Amino acid sequence: MDTTDISGHWRLPAPRPVALAVWRRNVRVWRRLMLPSLVLNFGEPFLYLLGLGFGLGQFIGEMEGIGYFAFLASGLVASSGMMVASYEGIYSVYTRMVPQKTYDGMLATPVRIDDIVAGEMLWCATKGTISGSAILIVATLLGAVAGVEALLCLPLLFLVGLAFAGPAIAVSAVAPSYDFFSYYITLVMTPMFILCGVFYPVSSLPEAAQHAVLVLPLTHAVALIRPLVTGAPLSDVTMHLGVLTGFAVVGFYVAVALVRRRFVV
Repeated sequence: MDTTDISGHWRLPAPRPVALAVWRRNVRVWRRLMLPSLVLNFGEPFLYLLGLGFGLGQFIGEMEGIGYFAFLASGLVASSGMMVASYEGIYSVYTRMVPQKTYDGMLATPVRIDDIVAGEMLWCATKGTISGSAILIVATLLGAVAGVEALLCLPLLFLVGLAFAGPAIAVSAVAPSYDFFSYYITLVMTPMFILCGVFYPVSSLPEAAQHAVLVLPLTHAVALIRPLVTGAPLSDVTMHLGVLTGFAVVGFYVAVALVRRRFVV
């Protein structure tokens, strides 16, 4: 591998179709663990919806004119895209990057860093979509989904996965060890999970906090997915899609640059 100056790490990415080979490689590995993975994808949301949706929902009733069970289910569909794509982007990507040295083997072929990161982002988004779909199926079986327009959540979940995959891979590229990820989970993912409208409306936060969470991608994911699940009217679609797309594009660029720097290519 040729070394370059630092500015070379930040040149624009140029992924190629071979990135799909990286995605396919991850699919083949996942298929070996597909059954337990799917059981967790269905079992965990069922417990959330049963304990919080039915249990807590009996005391809350409605929230923003929506039954709390449906309100929570739609929020969990959106947050699952964040959680699963992020965990795949930090723990699994780091494992392939460092301990397993999978990327070293890939870079011995015509595959480049740009292709690897693009393939990893596609896989992170795919896993986020699978997890979100599992929650959507459970919510449908439990009567929380209003209509067939909820199917539009599937492409949205893929976009949500892309929005969170880039930042997660960027964190993996600078992480010295697995312990480093606790900072990202505690300082980034957990606040979004709590503050971005999954469990209660963003409008119930203090005004300053409402403005702050508008810059966080999960807020926009929830704002798009909740109306599709509950049958409420959509609003500000262009803005929400623009924010998620922006996180996906910028996240990809930063992730590629930092992975290049880690491998000095």
